Amino acid sequence: MPSVIDSENNTMSDSAIDEKIPTSCPSCPTPLVYSGSLDHLPFFEITPIIGREYPTLKITGILHSNNAEQQIRDLAIIISERGVVFLRDQNDLHISDQKQFCDLLGKYSGRPADHGLHVHPIYRDPGNLSLPDGSTDENIYVINSEAQKKIYKTMGGRPGSTNEPRDLSREWHSDSTFENVPSDFSFLKMEETPPHGGDTLWCSGYEVYDRISPSFRSYLETLTATCAQPVFKSAATAGGYQVMSPRGSPLNVGDEFAPKHPLVRTNRITGWKAIFAGAGLHVTKINDVYTHEDQMIRDYIMRLITRNHDCIARMKWTKNAGAIWNNSCVWHAATPDTHLVGGNRIGVRASSIGEVPYLDPNSKSRREALNISIT
Repeated sequence: MPSVIDSENNTMSDSAIDEKIPTSCPSCPTPLVYSGSLDHLPFFEITPIIGREYPTLKITGILHSNNAEQQIRDLAIIISERGVVFLRDQNDLHISDQKQFCDLLGKYSGRPADHGLHVHPIYRDPGNLSLPDGSTDENIYVINSEAQKKIYKTMGGRPGSTNEPRDLSREWHSDSTFENVPSDFSFLKMEETPPHGGDTLWCSGYEVYDRISPSFRSYLETLTATCAQPVFKSAATAGGYQVMSPRGSPLNVGDEFAPKHPLVRTNRITGWKAIFAGAGLHVTKINDVYTHEDQMIRDYIMRLITRNHDCIARMKWTKNAGAIWNNSCVWHAATPDTHLVGGNRIGVRASSIGEVPYLDPNSKSRREALNISIT
């Protein structure tokens, strides 16, 4: 039984429980193959590594097409291969359409049958904003920087808490890694944009994995990370309400918000390996290593994210634009600069809940699968 580090005393605990990384996903299908149903749509790649934009694609057009299931599954494959897809002019897309489409992306691509859309843990918080039509929806998270300052006022290290320049590497994350079963797909539509600024960036976890030496990434594949997010419980306690439960999966219940996830995971749709729980806002420690080793590993992965800008796709938002991404293989980060120009940045996001993260030891990296050299 591998020993576990006592983070308080930096010593080994003999009574630690052996928590193994899941190595199979019985409920998930084999990697999916694109059928070509979207070949009629013009597109361009954001970079050779990550991102694609469909300038004319309408989500409502796919939902109402005769082969909607085929097109949605194909788009799920493309999103999972490219990491993120950008869309423009989704002005006819209603909240109900956005929810339905995000849910079907997960459903048609092999998500467990009893999983659905994520329910935000602190939906009951009085600081939550209503939707553009004045209603509220437990499956829709309203993105608004001013509202978030109120909701997350119990979170330590918030902007303004120090006189030092803000460390923007803290913005990187994948959605709901604080859950036992995190999100697979997220779909964000921007309702209101400032004159400029507020861009969102996505980074490929596939490519970060490929840029690690084979011997070192083999070691990383043995590790898990704790993805704790205590702010939800503290916000609920401060507000006098209970967190929502369940949240898109029967396994997402309670208010602990401290699951252990594999540092490297296999994407169920592509079958490719990606760095997953090695860095980001919700990752609090790498398990089974000493404190300095924990920090060293996380710093190294963050260094790969921030120094390899060819691994990053950037979205310059326009009103009614959308982005859909696969959280299993990308991190994203908002650029908190809109206060410099004024105006509001308001978006609405739906997220599907995927499968328990797992690592298939027989899966390949993206470059291995596509026979692409690292040099």
